[in-house]
Amino acid sequence: MTYNDAHRGSRRGGYLRTGNGGKVYVEYKSTDDLRRLMTPNGKIYSRKRLGLSAKEQRMVSRAIRRARYMALLPYTSATL
Repeated sequence: MTYNDAHRGSRRGGYLRTGNGGKVYVEYKSTDDLRRLMTPNGKIYSRKRLGLSAKEQRMVSRAIRRARYMALLPYTSATL
């Protein structure tokens, strides 16, 4: 076991889940986890800030867009 194997996923939050067959996905219904990935004004943080790969960033963006469409998350903050 290498260092990377032992610490894989430790820097990422609880928003990346593993389903059946080891497939990684982001749950759009977990709004508390998704809110931490957004600025107070409702923008999605960048890949560099979150420390995600391009594929993971696309999954996060898709989950946030789905949650917005289902009215689980706001498009903008109420303070604007």
